[in-house]
Amino acid sequence: MDWKPHAERLAAEVAPPVSRWRDAVASTPRHVFVPRWWERAGGGTGTWTLRDGPTDESAWLGAAYSDTSLVTRVGPSHADDARPDDEPHGVPTSSGTMPGLVVRMLRHGQLYDGADLGLIGTGTGASTALAARRLGDKHVMAMDVDPYLNEAAAARLAALGLSPQVITCDATGPLPGDFDRIVSMVALRNLATVLAALRPGGRLVTTLARMNVIVTADKDTDGGARGVVEWDRAGFMSTRTGADYPPGAGELFAAVRDRAGDAVTEGRYPVLNVAEAWDVRAMLELAAPGIETFYEERGEQRTAWLVHTDGSWARASATWIDAPTVHQGGPRRLWTALERIRHRLNAEGGLPIYGSRVTITPDGVCHFTRGKWSATYG
Repeated sequence: MDWKPHAERLAAEVAPPVSRWRDAVASTPRHVFVPRWWERAGGGTGTWTLRDGPTDESAWLGAAYSDTSLVTRVGPSHADDARPDDEPHGVPTSSGTMPGLVVRMLRHGQLYDGADLGLIGTGTGASTALAARRLGDKHVMAMDVDPYLNEAAAARLAALGLSPQVITCDATGPLPGDFDRIVSMVALRNLATVLAALRPGGRLVTTLARMNVIVTADKDTDGGARGVVEWDRAGFMSTRTGADYPPGAGELFAAVRDRAGDAVTEGRYPVLNVAEAWDVRAMLELAAPGIETFYEERGEQRTAWLVHTDGSWARASATWIDAPTVHQGGPRRLWTALERIRHRLNAEGGLPIYGSRVTITPDGVCHFTRGKWSATYG
């Protein structure tokens, strides 16, 4: 298979000519790490369809060397072990991250020759390959909670002559080592354990669960860290401790999908797909942590749901940009909290989360400030 021209084209797309990551991308056969992957089935069924690279080399090269994420695991079902007629139903639990995002996260790490890197989220192993080509095998440790992901990644890395450490561990607990740099390819909820594994003066790069923000911070002598929320942004899967994510608010969503609310009002703003409005989503997580979002379009009819495991829920539905009918139930009014954030966005022309300063205390809690605004997370 003549993969080199495809890798060189991808490298030119995701890394500037002067970047030291450009050669790493151009010399890494990404298709080796994603021989099979899942694609969403059509028709809004919520199921996934298997794609097998070796049976269609043209499609394999096109997918592997595009700047897109390829889902390799849905729930507990990994594409490597799937039968052709399998159609899992659920949310992604592992993927080959889009190469451009991997490069951006690594560049945020400000890596230097001789730095020891802890990479959280082994995934397919492709990001580990890039880091190992840049820093050398002995300076890279990749970590994932899933033993199979680590075994498969280590084997594929070895086939390319790369031998970084690949360790099975739960990133919500103590990490197996200490590092000059930690870059997380999964979204974290609390940063205490990663801070504990960071050497004094070391640098952390991570996203936060349900927030799609990139936090970069340098460790202080007191065990905490100081940094910023980058204007750049990213969305990663959250950490998990088992083969799949817990049910969360999914069952509640099914129960309230068409239920009449305790309170029924007219909304102020058009229905919004909150998951795609990243600054609004981040502010909502700070205002009411743990909310899950759902969205559906049927022709010009738009419906959005907010649900929380405490029993709170909201549903807003409208035609196109008309004012929605809003149903809310449970102990809190979630759509009301969302509309406060959207009112601030309209009144001020922006929201304060991106570009804010962040202080991370040794207990792993993030404290955000920007002007007179402040918030905490974790």
